[in-house]
Formats: sequence, C-alpha cells, structure tokens
Amino acid sequence: MREDVAGGCLCGEVRYRITAEPVEAMYCHCRMCQRAHGAPVIAWLTLPLDAFVVMTGNPVAYRSSAKAFRHFCGRCGTPLACREADNPRFVDISIASLDDPEAIAPTMHIWTTSRIDWFETADHLPRYRSDERPKADR
Repeated sequence: MREDVAGGCLCGEVRYRITAEPVEAMYCHCRMCQRAHGAPVIAWLTLPLDAFVVMTGNPVAYRSSAKAFRHFCGRCGTPLACREADNPRFVDISIASLDDPEAIAPTMHIWTTSRIDWFETADHLPRYRSDERPKADR
C-alpha cells in the first residue's frame, strides 16, 4: 500500500489517513448503508481500528443500530466510517471518501438480499446473501 493513502469529507473539515493495509474491501448492499449514504451500494474497506488516524476535525458518531456506530462530518454530512458498538477492533471506511478511491478495489459483494433490482453489477466478484462471508481475521 502507498504511504499517502488519505481521505476526508466533502468540505475538508475532517481529514484522515490510513496506516495499514486493508483487511478486506467490499460492496455492501444492506438497507442501512443504502439509507445512510443515499446510494444503491456502498464500497467499504476494513482496517484495524488503530490504523484509521483522524488528522483534522472530529467526526460525529451516530448509533445506527444496536450493533454499530456510523461516523460522518458534522459540517457537511459526508459518511466516513462505520464501527461495531461493542469491543470494536476494526473500522469500515467509505472507499469513496479516499482522495484516490481507485487505490483500493472491493473484492466481494455482501448483503445481496437487499440489492435494489434496478441496480445491476456486471463484475464476477463473490456474492454473499448476508454477512456470511469468510471473515479475514475479524
């Protein structure tokens, strides 16, 4: 991984950098991600929590379910991250919030039971109907 993998929100208030290789990267089709981002699918990368370093700003946390917190810029609303509520070891970062989103490509689709019918993907990546995918050291 390049050393300069960084990202942030639309307005520039929140800036972060990544200090480790992602554990995994995926497209998520779940309804919570769709609603939180206002999009049919979200591309996430997963890292150890301590490898996500906020350089400027202070992302706001919203408890979106009993299981998770979502973090976003309190000024412009850009969704940035999602982490488990209890004993978080990992954090999911929105790949689209990277300065260079082409630096990390998803390798699978999850929660395809919630895929919106009019949104079709033509790739040949593995698809998992829920979150039953093999966990990479998670």
